[in-house]
Amino acid sequence: MNPLYASMPTTIFEAMSARARATGAINLGQGFPDSGWPDDVLDSAAAALRTGNNQYPPMPGIPELRQAIADHYRAHQVIDLDWRSEVTVTSGATEALAAALLALISPGDEVILFQPLYDAYLPLVRRAGGVPVLVPLAPPHWQFDAAMLEAAFTPRTRIVLLNNPLNPSASRFDRAALELLAGFVERHDAVLIADEVWEHVVFDGAAHVSVLAIPALRQRSVKIGSAGKIFALTGWKVGWMCAAPHLTAGLAKSHQFLTFTTPPNLQAGVAHGLGKDAAWFTAMRAGFERSRDRLVDGLSDAGYAMLPSNGTWFVSIDLAASGIALDDVTAADRLLDAGVATIPVSAFYAESPVTTTLRLCFAKNDTTLDAAIGKLAASLDGLRDCR
Repeated sequence: MNPLYASMPTTIFEAMSARARATGAINLGQGFPDSGWPDDVLDSAAAALRTGNNQYPPMPGIPELRQAIADHYRAHQVIDLDWRSEVTVTSGATEALAAALLALISPGDEVILFQPLYDAYLPLVRRAGGVPVLVPLAPPHWQFDAAMLEAAFTPRTRIVLLNNPLNPSASRFDRAALELLAGFVERHDAVLIADEVWEHVVFDGAAHVSVLAIPALRQRSVKIGSAGKIFALTGWKVGWMCAAPHLTAGLAKSHQFLTFTTPPNLQAGVAHGLGKDAAWFTAMRAGFERSRDRLVDGLSDAGYAMLPSNGTWFVSIDLAASGIALDDVTAADRLLDAGVATIPVSAFYAESPVTTTLRLCFAKNDTTLDAAIGKLAASLDGLRDCR
């Protein structure tokens, strides 16, 4: 067996979810919602299953979805895309990441990544022959600066992989940060792969800025999106890559030998959804923001110190500021015994982890959140007494 995979442990998401299932704990670990998906998108996909074509669709995606993606970004992010030459549909964002990394990395190329990072990044980079260069970000704001980028970029830098908003930290990078990064990317003739799956889940009146909206990055970036995150339909695994034609040509060649294509009825459902009125997207964000505030307010009232959550479905507890001396793995184990599954953020580091941050998913109904708040509140004194 390939040693990369032979030595790989079970993902922290599967491990904690399995333990939650076995113990009956409330699962605030793995990021999947229990409500919030639009019924008309489901209806559109169901109708397409019965009345549409169920044979292989075009490898880059059905024209209706590729057009809908281009139209959607033109309306929501002021990005002008040619759907024929700049949009490729994939079987989820992780497949898009794999296709992009395999297409763009040659053995020995350096790839800059920001920690904490989505756990699929490192195995994909290494399998493609890339050499990871890790930039550590720190709470509470998890931002990079010019000095950090100066230290990371070298003449061997080929790819930068950026998640914005950033899971698991629930932080986001604004236009100024992207323009700072763009200068380094352009100067080193690199390509930026932007995992923007949380682009519609941003809070407090903020607007997502895509890398394709930064002029210096328009011709040297790959934008990755996810219908699962936009429509709370994580099991559909419909994603896409948007990039200039010279990049898209190579991305499509990689994609065709991974999954080749994606279920056509699900593509039809997503195409319908992307055309929804802007008010639906505003209401969706407001719903998740309300859930965030419910969990944050409840835990803050109980005595926990909470870190900012600017986007995604997640928020984190600052253990040290909460008076808890335990590391995040130990704290997560204790809370699982108390009936709530969480995720230790140190699991998202390959080296020198931050061990004082515990991630929670708030994309749950009020009853689930309130029950979790009660169990976490009852556990706080016990966590503080542990050494």
